[in-house]
Amino acid sequence: MSTTQPPILPPCLPNDHPWRGQNVLVVEDSIVQRAFLVDMLKQLGFGAILEASDGNEALALLEREGAEAMFLVLTDLEMPGMDGIELTCQLTERHLAQNLIVVSARDPRLLEIIESMGSEDADVGLLGTLLKPVRIEALEALLQRAGQGHAAAQPAPEMPSERELALALERNEFLPHFQPKVSMQSGQLKGVEALARWAHPQRGLLGPHHFIAALEGTPLMTDFTLAIVRQVLRRLLDWRVAGLPPMTVSVNLSADNLADRGFIDRLTALVLASGVAPAALVWEVTETSVMQQLSRSMTNMGRLRLMGFGLAMDDFGIGYSSMQQFARCPFTELKIDRAFVHGAARWPNRHVVLKSALELGQRLGVDTVAEGVETADDWHLLRDLGCDMAQGYLLAKPMPAEELTGWIMHERRRLRALAGGEGRSGREEQ
Repeated sequence: MSTTQPPILPPCLPNDHPWRGQNVLVVEDSIVQRAFLVDMLKQLGFGAILEASDGNEALALLEREGAEAMFLVLTDLEMPGMDGIELTCQLTERHLAQNLIVVSARDPRLLEIIESMGSEDADVGLLGTLLKPVRIEALEALLQRAGQGHAAAQPAPEMPSERELALALERNEFLPHFQPKVSMQSGQLKGVEALARWAHPQRGLLGPHHFIAALEGTPLMTDFTLAIVRQVLRRLLDWRVAGLPPMTVSVNLSADNLADRGFIDRLTALVLASGVAPAALVWEVTETSVMQQLSRSMTNMGRLRLMGFGLAMDDFGIGYSSMQQFARCPFTELKIDRAFVHGAARWPNRHVVLKSALELGQRLGVDTVAEGVETADDWHLLRDLGCDMAQGYLLAKPMPAEELTGWIMHERRRLRALAGGEGRSGREEQ
């Protein structure tokens, strides 16, 4: 293995870093690489720095240290004896480390396995992963997360009763928030997605995971969807009067609604009576909703397209036959799921899947929308791959309708800069 030059580090560091003076264990079978990491950690202000050559030695050392969990374990992935993946599992099960960083020079997809473990298990305390050779800036950026704590797994919210939901509908407590969809070539606002919120009189503003599951499969879902659509139509007319540029609004349709001819009749009558052109609305459906009652759903989608509405396949890529259903149905828009967008600039396998999905949309002549765009790196990758629109926290969180005009005014310059290729790295503030 080639020798590695010692890191070039800043001459001084502030004293308020959460890791300053804390103990750390470095697990690395290469003496040269281990010395490199130890020197880097010393310069970053850690206290006692312990060393181990593989997972077995690391576990024995941690047990000798006593009951208190080590502040940080920094481990290689590929080692003789016990590898980094097994060590990660052991650290989690035995609660021997507060924080964990995994490094490797191997296939980045192996590191993605570790990150997946961290995202699914809150007990891991994973700060992140790094490719070798480790850069001091990247290590310090991960260490900043140690002071933020780790989100504990949240229990599933208690679902409201049908009676509570019916009262909320009577009181007009459900309302849409709007998340912008931005052109990747110009930075201009092209549309918004309407995302339902519940203005609960006691619990405050609630997201859809607090009530959508309780609505599904009940007659209330029809009333709920039509209530959201009525508000969307009013907002479109208000924005037209206010002089906002033309845009589309996307609204989600449930599986039951999509397959119900009577609902489609009520929906289209509502829109046609409002004075809003059908082309201003995009109905979003998932593959799962289409598949539940395939024949009826496809018939109703055909009717909606004939009337001039847009149709989007939402969460593309996560179903078992997404490509087949997309080719069979009259979609005008392809929304690529966040699972393939977030981190695509970093993970090669996500990059490949993302590129394939975009090429499919481009060849079929539909608009492509990337969901979950959170970093400038992912934005620029998507732009280079020819994606049409982006949606995500890099651009904006969902907001009340009243805030949209101000957001356009305030963010116009930043969005143009993104579209022009400025700021090609780094995570944006959310």
